[in-house]
Amino acid sequence: MDERRREFLDDLLATANPSGYETAGQRVWIDYVSEYADDVRTDDYGNAVAVLNGDGDSEVAFAGHGDEIGFIVRDVTDDGFVRIARIGGSDKTVSRGQHVTVHTDDGPVSGVIGQTAIHLRDRDDDSVPEISEQHVDVGATDSDEAEALLDRGDPITLDQSVTELANGRLAARGMDNRIGTWAAAEGLRRASERGTDATVYAVSTVQEEVGVQGAKMVGFDLDPDAAVAVDVTHATDTPDSPGKHSSGVELGGGPVVARGSANHPVLVEGFREAADGDDIDVQLQATGSRTGTDADAFYTSRGGIPSLNLGLPNRYMHTPVEVIDPDDLDAVADLLAGFAVRAEEFAPFSVSI
Repeated sequence: MDERRREFLDDLLATANPSGYETAGQRVWIDYVSEYADDVRTDDYGNAVAVLNGDGDSEVAFAGHGDEIGFIVRDVTDDGFVRIARIGGSDKTVSRGQHVTVHTDDGPVSGVIGQTAIHLRDRDDDSVPEISEQHVDVGATDSDEAEALLDRGDPITLDQSVTELANGRLAARGMDNRIGTWAAAEGLRRASERGTDATVYAVSTVQEEVGVQGAKMVGFDLDPDAAVAVDVTHATDTPDSPGKHSSGVELGGGPVVARGSANHPVLVEGFREAADGDDIDVQLQATGSRTGTDADAFYTSRGGIPSLNLGLPNRYMHTPVEVIDPDDLDAVADLLAGFAVRAEEFAPFSVSI
């Protein structure tokens, strides 16, 4: 990954983008993709669509979701502590003892999610309190001080910088799913460099973490011939991965092409052929019921949009230390571009019966 692409990824990861509060992150994405697109537009909820016009008949959309999990200010106690609720699937087992930022209309407010010291806890009780029972300490001494700093409904995100590990691997909060929006923008840029007859849409959706809501809006409004949802998927190559969830997906093994449920067989074939043609290693993943991504919304939009979930191996999903291999991410962008330049060969995207 060259310096400019890494800078774009770092900017996305540094910008808090909790579901329902995605404006800042969407601006970062639009600023980048606007350099390479023929047009960029947004809808009333902030879904962003960049267009690369082609001369052919096919229209393909590459979409990542721009939002991330987090918390929200639910209440303030008389003593000035902040009670919180979840935004999306935040994990109660990793939240305590973390630095956080409360994003207010007047600017960021620093805080910490309290954790009772080990000396004061019952050593025989390993239970973890629910998010609703946890609290943020912003340093206030009473409710008046706290309420002067923040409002109920302000979003909260964990503070975590990007850390480079051995072999160039990266750890950060929010890889889910900054990598998808990064890849969508890069797929469009690389498709432009290679030349494509198909029209390519790069999309950054909102509110995926609270029910793939943005994809429902985009799928209906855009109505492309094919939609590819780029998202993280579980790398089950760590010592603590439960065997019953083993998928064979490994970090560094390349992009993951999902099969089953929402994943249209013509798109599966097209991406596997594009990978072979461009000498890109891919992994396969079984999704017999649902993908858990924006693909689940795209494929049932309107009369049905042929869709695919293209995954990036990710360790420790929905924690502040998600780990990816940037070589996998570069390969995802290359694979998207490789499919774009071949899209006309596979159109129309329909099964033969």
